[in-house]
Amino acid sequence: MTTTRRLVLGLMGAAFLGTNAFAQEVTLRLHQFLPAQANVPAHILDVWADKVEADSDGRIKIDRFPSMQLGGTPPQLIDQAIDGVADIIWTVAGYTPGRFPQLEVFELPFISTSAEATSRAYWELAEERMMDTDFAAFKPLGLWVHGPGLIHSSRPITEVSDLQGLKLRAPTRTTTTMFTGLGATSVGMPVPAVPEALSKGVIDGAVIPWEVVPALKVHELVENHTEFGDAHLYTTAFIFAMNQDAYDALPDDLKAVIDANSGAEFSAFAGRTMEEYDAPGRKLAEDAGNNIISLTPDQVEAWRTASQPTIDNWIAEADAAGIDGTGLYDAAIALIAKHSAGN
Repeated sequence: MTTTRRLVLGLMGAAFLGTNAFAQEVTLRLHQFLPAQANVPAHILDVWADKVEADSDGRIKIDRFPSMQLGGTPPQLIDQAIDGVADIIWTVAGYTPGRFPQLEVFELPFISTSAEATSRAYWELAEERMMDTDFAAFKPLGLWVHGPGLIHSSRPITEVSDLQGLKLRAPTRTTTTMFTGLGATSVGMPVPAVPEALSKGVIDGAVIPWEVVPALKVHELVENHTEFGDAHLYTTAFIFAMNQDAYDALPDDLKAVIDANSGAEFSAFAGRTMEEYDAPGRKLAEDAGNNIISLTPDQVEAWRTASQPTIDNWIAEADAAGIDGTGLYDAAIALIAKHSAGN
């Protein structure tokens, strides 16, 4: 080989290596609390991660760690995102009560219509009021809620008075307040703890959507399920977030990949998908021969009236804390109505 040819090949090789070095492949760790086969990991988080990997031409790799495999407990997930223990997390906002006071507006009783409309409203109101306050310590990727929450219990629940003496798992500060006010003994715990708590009698029931019933096998642990017609007794706010430093370290074109797959449309997709998976969970209870109690409109109205003090007290507490509870509630109602109408 001539000296000239060796020189040319050497320069070409150097250029090739330089280009690959500039390509900067990135591995991000996604940490969450449910088993990998549960609906949210399988049909929402994996969809997001697969799309990010594909859109980045493989330059971003998402390593997925279900069931708290990176250590810690579900309430620690948000700090893991802030501290960089994980690069991306999915969590329930209510696992850290009081930490995200403004988003609690979406968890108030009977405020939600559909999960998709409420998730759109949640992201939109967050952009207006929460990104520099509640969410300032990390980068939100998706904000959404689940479909209608209902009561799964060891004894039938029809009237509000049926809650008296019932030990009931509640997922958030607002639902804990509501069910305590309605006469139940509210017990806060992350959702993965529900099966053992039911089987050992630590709780007599739980409020969760149908969607998560298969993963927890709740239909095998209780026989009664109380639905509220078209109304949503409550819902739960979720946070899908990225460590800010991990995001900032990405080159601009990879930031664009993350951004294109996050935000309002992804939040709406996530909420809609969770609600779509309510039906299979309900069918498991039907197939088991369980008692599904569908409340009449008049019965639902009685629950709505009994729950109103939870809303009034939340607004008063928020106003007193200087975060404009009245304005947040009115804005949330208006945004949910707008998105429910398809505007």
